[in-house]
Amino acid sequence: MTRRLRLGMVGGGQGAFIGAVHRLAARLDDHYELVAGALSSDPVRAAASAAELRLDPARSYTDYRAMAQAEAARGDGIDVVAIVTPNSLHAPVATAFLEAGIHVICDKPLALSVAEGEALAALAKRQNRVFALTHTYSGYPMVRHARELVAAGEIGDLRYVQVEYLQDWLAEPLEAGGNKQADWRTDPARAGRAGCLGDIGTHAWQLAAFVCGQQPSALAAELNTFVPGRRVDDHVQVWLRYAGGARGALVASQVASGEENRLVLRVYGTRASLVFSQEEPNTLWLTPLGGETQRLTRGRASGDAARHACRVPAGHPEGYLEAFAQIYTDAALQIHAINAGEPLPLATLHLTTVIEGVAGMRFIEAALASHDAGSAWTALG
Repeated sequence: MTRRLRLGMVGGGQGAFIGAVHRLAARLDDHYELVAGALSSDPVRAAASAAELRLDPARSYTDYRAMAQAEAARGDGIDVVAIVTPNSLHAPVATAFLEAGIHVICDKPLALSVAEGEALAALAKRQNRVFALTHTYSGYPMVRHARELVAAGEIGDLRYVQVEYLQDWLAEPLEAGGNKQADWRTDPARAGRAGCLGDIGTHAWQLAAFVCGQQPSALAAELNTFVPGRRVDDHVQVWLRYAGGARGALVASQVASGEENRLVLRVYGTRASLVFSQEEPNTLWLTPLGGETQRLTRGRASGDAARHACRVPAGHPEGYLEAFAQIYTDAALQIHAINAGEPLPLATLHLTTVIEGVAGMRFIEAALASHDAGSAWTALG
């Protein structure tokens, strides 16, 4: 790693939320330097956004296709692009940069359909480019520790999984009042047909699959829209069946009054259970069957996966931005390895990629199909 990676960004200009989070995450471990961007399709906003970020005006673009072509042609062009646009643009933007030979870090959900996702996965493989997906919560040390414990058999055979992701920020029709974040997230043309399901339901789905090390084989879903006039779902309930006999339940809601960002995972096995709460991310609870509950903390977790994702000594909290930065750091280490013709570092193999993105799209499509069929049990491809 002889230099910082040159980073570009598509989306994330003035008024955007997640773009700023990506920029902070990229800077935290000092692996990246933001040098170019198509921060908006509006020329005035793009220029103003680039100026705020001290970008060279010559590397501020209004068209992502022009950016991909121009940066690929430069001797000092970007190594990797961060895609922080509404969902409808994820696939076309990622395609343009992959075809130009540029690595990709993309917001979730991956695309608008399984077909789009599978095409991206095939293209990334063909081009031998890293395609990281920012499932932030998989970057927490204690989530990675939980995954290691399950894989090591510490909880025994899986019996029941319960995951909930509850927010209240869309409990009122914010989209009608001009809220930019609510506006695109409730617009099927930009967000896709899945509202809450695609926005935070995919996070809950991925967290459960990441920790348990397996995907359900079938589901039965019910989607609800509680806010009158809203064009997408804002509350989701899903039953899960696993091939080995385990069962599960997933709830995602953006209309749960009083909740801020309550992402909680409970995993029950034949020997023990695990509980993780995103709002207290430095702690993992382990309870053996018939034994005393143990509070495991980030600073003293013994596993390699947790240690790799820690930055500060025990007793000093790490949170959302650090977890987000872990995605960026693992992606950087993989990009350097690929560029050097070396194997991917073992410590980075917890990175969520386009493969998990395709699995998330299959979850979305199966949930929509189940709902349309009256919550019928639906197999996952």
